[in-house]
Amino acid sequence: MKTNKIMDEIRSTISPEMKLQMELSVAIANRIYDILEAKGMSQKEFAGLMGKTETEVSRWLSGTHNLTLATICKISAALGQDVIKVVDSSYEPAYELESMVAAEP
Repeated sequence: MKTNKIMDEIRSTISPEMKLQMELSVAIANRIYDILEAKGMSQKEFAGLMGKTETEVSRWLSGTHNLTLATICKISAALGQDVIKVVDSSYEPAYELESMVAAEP
């Protein structure tokens, strides 16, 4: 994840849930940026493709905007690539919930 010192300081003072949300937002923004770069597409071109302003796209790519699932799907469809992927539901976790609960004090 692309970070800076100020954001690292802020992350150290927030709840684990908020930290995860911030990390995912930045990761999604980075993924969109990487797709645009690979396609040789500018933010202006992307904004036009999405029917959005360059300012709104800039907010998306800052990693601080809370994108909805609907918007992420629209972005994926417009770019022709997945922005996020969900692990297949047949995935077997490396832990068992019952053993984790039993281990709690």
